[in-house]
Amino acid sequence: MTRLAAWLGMALLAVWVFWLLAPVLAPFVIAAVMAYVLHPLVLRLEGVAGGRLPRTLAVVMVEALALLALLGLFLLLVPILVREWPLLQQQLPLLLDRLGDAINPLLAQLGLDISLDLGDLKAQLVAYLSANREDWLAPLMSSLKLGGSVALALVGYAVLVPVALFFMLYDWTRLVNQVVELVPPAWRASFDSFMHESDEVLGEYLRGQLLVMLSLAVFYAVGLALFGLDLALPIGVFTGLAVFVPYLGFGLGLVLALLAGLLQMTPSEAVIMVAVVYGMGQLIESFVLTPRLVGERIGLHPLAVILALMAFGQLLGFVGVLIALPASAVLLVALRRLRRQYLQSDLYHKSGTGRSEQDSDQA
Repeated sequence: MTRLAAWLGMALLAVWVFWLLAPVLAPFVIAAVMAYVLHPLVLRLEGVAGGRLPRTLAVVMVEALALLALLGLFLLLVPILVREWPLLQQQLPLLLDRLGDAINPLLAQLGLDISLDLGDLKAQLVAYLSANREDWLAPLMSSLKLGGSVALALVGYAVLVPVALFFMLYDWTRLVNQVVELVPPAWRASFDSFMHESDEVLGEYLRGQLLVMLSLAVFYAVGLALFGLDLALPIGVFTGLAVFVPYLGFGLGLVLALLAGLLQMTPSEAVIMVAVVYGMGQLIESFVLTPRLVGERIGLHPLAVILALMAFGQLLGFVGVLIALPASAVLLVALRRLRRQYLQSDLYHKSGTGRSEQDSDQA
């Protein structure tokens, strides 16, 4: 009992330190998650080469492939920006005029003696959008200096994540073995069984998440196309694939769809399109796809999936949202084992509940 209390205390201390250092550890956590996903590909590549491929080259090839896949996701934004920027310059004054014509009568009906004049805003935005690159580069650099911490954080992520990912992929087996060596020999069998079960659960999670992303990419692309949006394919595919970053991917896709809709159709049609497609997409993702393709695969109840995202996001911010479901899957394995041990313990049988382990499992 004393040893168990000591291990629990160490675990709580580690969680507390991780919570305090979450902003600093964020790029390393992202690299560790990517290394866990990509390490089997490194082993597969070495196996196909029959041991003739150097480990460094295998790691570089796998990491380059992963980074190219992420770059391809962002390159989906290129046709959107190339198409929308000239239209934005041309139609922004008309959009602002329509906005003023729509809001002013509404304000009058509400009894508010307010007249919305967007003339100054229109002139400033048109001047900004029509400016040369040199004209807006200086203010941009100035803003980066004022928000130096944000810019430095972005640069740090861009540099640290690939570097940390390379070393973790290269030394992944050795790092895992060093952790295993810390486990007392008497606990080694239980630890290996726990890690094997957790690995299976996490594998199911990754496969389920991939199915969710592909399903949503098809849904958003088809949904936007049914409303006649010209950029339905790149915006829909980007939104679906970007949902691996919860909230951020969905929000960016929604903004892009709304902007493209406003530049192609009337404001009411654009709002209806976004409300229908993205509203239904969010409902399908939250209550159908994620609970069934991810939650059921790892044994989490749909409510537990939603609670995990909210709780980890509240505690650890962006990093917490990224690791919410994988961490919940590992925690689920631990709770299953604790429940099984409790039902088999003398404490349970002496508690006077009058229920056998079989009856409890059926309940």
